[in-house]
Amino acid sequence: MASPFQVQKINTFTGHHDCVYTVERGPESHTFFSSGADGLVVKWDLTQPDKGELVAKVSSSVYALRYVEAKNCLLIGHNHNSLEVLDLSAKAILKTIPLPPAAIFDIQQDADTDQAFIAMGNGLLLRLDLQKLEITQTVNLSEKSVRCLALHPEKEDIAVGLSDHRILVLDKQTLAVKKELTGHTNSVFTLGYTPDGAFLLSGGRDAHLKTWEVKNQYQEHTSIIAHLFTINHLVFSPNGRLFATCSMDKSIKVWDTQTFKLLKVIDKARHAGHGTSVNKMFWSSHWNQLVSCSDDRSIAVWALTLK
Repeated sequence: MASPFQVQKINTFTGHHDCVYTVERGPESHTFFSSGADGLVVKWDLTQPDKGELVAKVSSSVYALRYVEAKNCLLIGHNHNSLEVLDLSAKAILKTIPLPPAAIFDIQQDADTDQAFIAMGNGLLLRLDLQKLEITQTVNLSEKSVRCLALHPEKEDIAVGLSDHRILVLDKQTLAVKKELTGHTNSVFTLGYTPDGAFLLSGGRDAHLKTWEVKNQYQEHTSIIAHLFTINHLVFSPNGRLFATCSMDKSIKVWDTQTFKLLKVIDKARHAGHGTSVNKMFWSSHWNQLVSCSDDRSIAVWALTLK
């Protein structure tokens, strides 16, 4: 398996008291946020790994964070009955938005229309007006959880991954179902459109990485047994040429976006990787660094350099 780059673990961030479930970009290319089972929301600086700043604490586990640049605020989705909006300038909660009593598994922002979409553990998809900070639409999509979301970079499509094994493609304006994809055999945990919009990638509890051809009515293009256990998340590199998947099997894998070929495996044996499930990643444009978080309570920073 030839690889055009080398991977080096350059830092480990510690301080969380329990599993770290999510990482999200910050206001600057070298900053990011993390949160998890301890309810702590921490801001980190890639250039100063020993200086984490506690910016908020909520009463329950946090599975989703979303930074909103236009408002310089952080949306905090926790396992309770509300969405917290943190004003980063004032370092205070700007608003608590009441929601149904269910976990928030994903938050995706549509910058073009100043809206966000919220994936709920009770099967609901919510539309959030980011100007008014109000829920403007609620759609019931499943009797099980809505786990993940992806917005097409050009089309009016929003892909929704469900715990009932389905992927739904919705019209972004109306949230009406346009297409139902049924290739997975278990919960769909992660979705992502390739930067050129040609393919939708999906992964989940069946450990398969699937690609769907957007222009061909989302026909299944490839299906790869990508990990030993659940695929928790996938993320694209800043230039879009690579993407990474992470898994309950403790590994991170780096792939070629054009060919969907595996290029690199990052694990404990080869790179002093995580000791338990790797839950989510953030790929920073700062020196092309990949950030990952884990049930082992740590956050790792990986440098990918050309050979």
